[in-house]
Amino acid sequence: MADVNRGNRPLSPHLTIYRPQWTSISSILVRITGNALIVAALMIVWWFVAAASGPEAFAVANGFVTSWFGDLIMTLSVLALWYHLLGGLRHLVWDSGRMLDVDKSEMAAQMMMVLAVLLTIFTIIAT
Repeated sequence: MADVNRGNRPLSPHLTIYRPQWTSISSILVRITGNALIVAALMIVWWFVAAASGPEAFAVANGFVTSWFGDLIMTLSVLALWYHLLGGLRHLVWDSGRMLDVDKSEMAAQMMMVLAVLLTIFTIIAT
């Protein structure tokens, strides 16, 4: 049977030991934005289903989607969409064997954040 005495064994590394890195933060944010886009997509599907269901259901869904909270969700969804797209492009570059050293990959993570914000602003202005 395995020895369960863990008193003399070292602890596993955790977040209090390591400082956050741009690459790890951007990777986590790509995963979060992917899940957030699913929620936004469900909200849009709800809006379309409500439009097909009748005027009462559409009034409720449209009231939510066009409220300040719905506008906030849609704006953040545009930001998430751009960020997630840029993360996918970064992975395509990595898959080709480029920008794999630490300095270039951290610069790419920083550029993803800046470009996602700029593209979101341009998208909002254009609509």
